[in-house]
This record gives sequence, C-alpha cells and structure tokens, in this order.
Amino acid sequence: MQTNLADFIKNTPEGDEAEAILRACVHCGFCTATCPTYQLLGDELDGPRGRIYLIKQVLEGAPVTVRTQTHLDRCLTCRNCETTCPSGVQYGRLADIGRKVVEQRVERPLLERLKRKVLKEALPRPWIFTPALRAGQLLRPLLSKPLQDKIPRLQSAGRWPATPHARRMLVLAGCAQPAMAPNINAAAARVLDALGVQLLVAPRAGCCGALRYHLNDQDAALDDMRRNIDVWWPYVEAGGAGGGAGVEAIVMTASGCGVTVKEYGHLLAHDSAYAAKAARISALTRDLSEVMGEFEAPLARRLRGRVGERIAYHPPCTLQHGQQIRGKVEGLLRAAGVDLQLCADSHLCCGSAGSYSLLQPELALQLRDRKLLNLEATGAKLIVSANVGCQAHLQSGTQVTVQHWIELVDRALADWNGP
Repeated sequence: MQTNLADFIKNTPEGDEAEAILRACVHCGFCTATCPTYQLLGDELDGPRGRIYLIKQVLEGAPVTVRTQTHLDRCLTCRNCETTCPSGVQYGRLADIGRKVVEQRVERPLLERLKRKVLKEALPRPWIFTPALRAGQLLRPLLSKPLQDKIPRLQSAGRWPATPHARRMLVLAGCAQPAMAPNINAAAARVLDALGVQLLVAPRAGCCGALRYHLNDQDAALDDMRRNIDVWWPYVEAGGAGGGAGVEAIVMTASGCGVTVKEYGHLLAHDSAYAAKAARISALTRDLSEVMGEFEAPLARRLRGRVGERIAYHPPCTLQHGQQIRGKVEGLLRAAGVDLQLCADSHLCCGSAGSYSLLQPELALQLRDRKLLNLEATGAKLIVSANVGCQAHLQSGTQVTVQHWIELVDRALADWNGP
C-alpha cells in the first residue's frame, strides 16, 4: 500500500512505524472474514481492511470525523486479523497509532468523556476500584439485572504458600484481578509451590498500562509501564528484598496484561532511560501456560483421573492472537486426562476486550451470547479461560461456572498426596 504521510507525523517514530505497517498491507481482505465486528455489522469499515484505509487517510492529513472515530471505537483490538494476515500486518499497533491521532482531533460528547475518564482513573487504582466493587457486591440484590451481571460475586483468595524455594518467579497482581478474582494468583502460587517454585508479588507493581493505552491516554500508560519496571528491577537483578539470584521469570496469569508487558520493550524503545530495562522485562515475561509447560509430565502424573467432568476452554484473544500462544493450555490439561473441548469458532472474541464491554455494550453482549451458545453446546460442566476479563464477561451470561484454568489444576491437586 503506497503512503504519503502528513507532515505532523512524517519522520516521527510512530509515523515510521505506521508507514511500515501500511506498506505491508496488500489489500487481500483475508482479515475481513475473521473479524468479529464485520461479521456482526457487515460494513467494510467495521473490518480491519476498512479501518486500515481510515487510519491511512487520517495519517495522510484527511479530515477526521466522528464517523471515523466510531468505526475505530468499534474495533475490539482482538488481533484475530493478525493471525489471519498472510503479510504479517501488525494491525494492533496501527490501530493504537490511528486512534491516538483521532482522539486528539475529535472531541467526544461530555458523558462519553466522563465515562472514559472514570475508567482510566478508577480501574487502574486498586484503592479506588476495590472499595467500589465491594460496595457493588454488597448492594448487588438491589441493583438492576444489567448492573448485577457486571459485578462478579465475592471470592476468597485462599492460602498463599510461604515456603521458600531456590527457583523464584514474580507474578503481576494487576489492577482489577485482585478484587474480581483473587484466587487466580493464589492458585498459581499454590500449584507452583507444589512444583518447587516460589511465586513472589512486588507490592508496588500495579496496572500493566493496557487500560490507559487502549483508551488513548498513552503517555499515562507509559508511566504505568515505567513504574512497574522500576519496581521489578531489583528482583530481576538480585532477587529483590530477599536477596540472592534474580527471579527467572515474570509470570502473567491474565493474558491481557501479558500481551502488554511483552510489548514494553517495543513501546519504550525510544526512551533512552528505560529502553534496555524494558527489553529485559519483556524477555523475562511469560504467560502462565508457558511456565507450566515445563511441568507437564509431573502434572499429568498427579492430575490423571482427578477431573472427571467435561471442560470447555475459551482461549482469550490476547493469548492466541496477541501473544500467538496456542495449544499450551489444551496440551497441558489433555495430557493429564482432562476431557477438554474447544467450541466452534474458538478463534473469535467473546466481546470482553478490556474496557470494550463497558464502552460498546450492545456489540459486546452479542459476541458474548454467541460465544456462550458455542461453549454450552460442548456439553461442558465448567468453562475455563486464561484472562479475568473474559471470565467475568462470560460469567455474566451463564449459570455454568467460569474460572481460570489454573484454579481447576489447583483444585485437582488439593488432595493429592503422592510422590
């Protein structure tokens, strides 16, 4: 695709990146067939190829309109198109660049600005989000059904193991997950403890930056990333407060956070103070399924026969398309004899997509209900996933329990006493 970028972005780092991405696109349209919003709306401009044209026009200096903004807002950034694309077009990065420019050119209505402001300021701050969620859980019976569906039930984290091990890894607590599903990281810590690995939490690490970044407050998001790097760095270099060797990995139990932290090196590449550290952090970052793959044989021995019911697995977009990790969770659980099923169209987004389900509820609910029909058609008694946002979104539409796959493993190991 030929380009002629406008002066405001030409020869800038973002301009150079966008130009390279645009020139890689060959207009084939393969991406359109796998785009969830195109499937729902049937509009070329609500598919990747159409949005690429819109972003190209914006970066070449064409007038930016509310219509342009609407089509870009409807994108889930599920990155299914990247998996499909034969030319390797990095659509997700192009979308971030284009949305940032559009956000600067088109003023949103007041209520829309306020909604986005609340999301950007409240969700990444546990000291705001957690009390607000607890209040919602307390008042849940008094709320309308749509509001009840948005509020997960109160959960207990359970025991966090304290046994020291020679092998140590960090885990990101995250911003929303500790309040919404505190058992996920605790379950991961218990499972890894049983396998001889100590999981640590750096107390001052917070939001990975994804929320603000995808809401076009990219400067604040980069500050979130720098803060995490500063907090993690002593653990990386010398094991943090405990001393000794540095941690061997930074584990992500939420794939949405994982895909962002793995991109720290790229996003901070032009920051001379953080570029090298960011690249190191990204290199150390591993999804939980990547870590657990090392322990497939011992887990298979301990788990075999302990999970009798059929399980449906929903692979999050941030795992299968963002991180390009496929088959690891399935392989791990199937090796342990679990009857694990993928549903029809398992490559498609469930509609959660970070803050998308709050900002585009109509489309998000259509995608959720379509996904749940396919998941429930497997006949599974339990649905597992790998991202807290997907879990909460799916749980809001079904009576079938939805949880993280590591919670399933943790529960199966709980009464195991073998060698």
